[in-house]
Amino acid sequence: MPFQTPLSFRPLFMERVWGGGLLAKMPGKGAPAGTPIGESWELVDREDAQSVVARGPHAGTTLHELWTKFRAEVFGANVPDSPRFPLLAKILDAQDTLSVQVHPPARMAAELRGDPKTEMWYLLDATKDAALYAGFRRGTTRADFERALGDGHAAELLHRMPVRAGDAMFIPSGRCHAIGAGCLIVEIQQNSDTTYRVFDWNRTGLDGKPRALHIAESLASIDFTDHEPALAQPTGETVVSCPLFHVARWPLAAPRTDTNGDGVIFTVLGGAVECRGEKFLRGEFFILPASASDRTLTPVAPDTSVLRTTIPER
Repeated sequence: MPFQTPLSFRPLFMERVWGGGLLAKMPGKGAPAGTPIGESWELVDREDAQSVVARGPHAGTTLHELWTKFRAEVFGANVPDSPRFPLLAKILDAQDTLSVQVHPPARMAAELRGDPKTEMWYLLDATKDAALYAGFRRGTTRADFERALGDGHAAELLHRMPVRAGDAMFIPSGRCHAIGAGCLIVEIQQNSDTTYRVFDWNRTGLDGKPRALHIAESLASIDFTDHEPALAQPTGETVVSCPLFHVARWPLAAPRTDTNGDGVIFTVLGGAVECRGEKFLRGEFFILPASASDRTLTPVAPDTSVLRTTIPER
């Protein structure tokens, strides 16, 4: 089966108590209006959630089928030999602040019956007062945090960072974190849906009841030596690089050819881009298959830029 054209997928929309309406206003996204949509799952290969090719000669093919049946043609010969596509890509619309949470590190995940999850955030947009929370204020101890949980003031011990569009943050497993209100974020993460909530700002869920917390699991997972981590500091075009994913930002003032021999995930951050005769708008994702012979991206609007995500060689 030839794979010469970009592969775009139908988003899966997730209603969240903290979600907003920005995804419904994003051209081409198709999120329902009038519903607090917090997450758009753009690339996912899980038993309970599956991306499906939206259009073109491969419409209707699942991401899992591409990964298991056409891995070399779509993703290349150097990707990990995992049973499922190893990444999950999302857009998050945080109209309200997310819960304070943590993902289990690999050394603890099996014991806690979860999956490790390392991720990165790229700020697609942010309001004037938007902020991220990651790690703890300097000097905070586990005992301090446990006392604050009991008093309902845990958020006061978190490290708060004002952010703006274009900022990025690396969130390794074990880092206590939260996304503040007013952030529109592209998230690239390990293929995991294990999240432990440790504090939820003393609020209720969509059903009017307090949302479940996972205090014991969170305390077992949190790195309490993680004090005041910095926002990601790009090196050239590289935004974040780790053993699970490599994420770069490409500004596109002119056509540019991708010379990578493997499959690449592109996310349009601004403007619009054309590839193989298909146009992609801000917030849209597509995979450029490893076997595609024409690998040129052409900007077709001012201020065009993309995120370029690859899976490091195994």
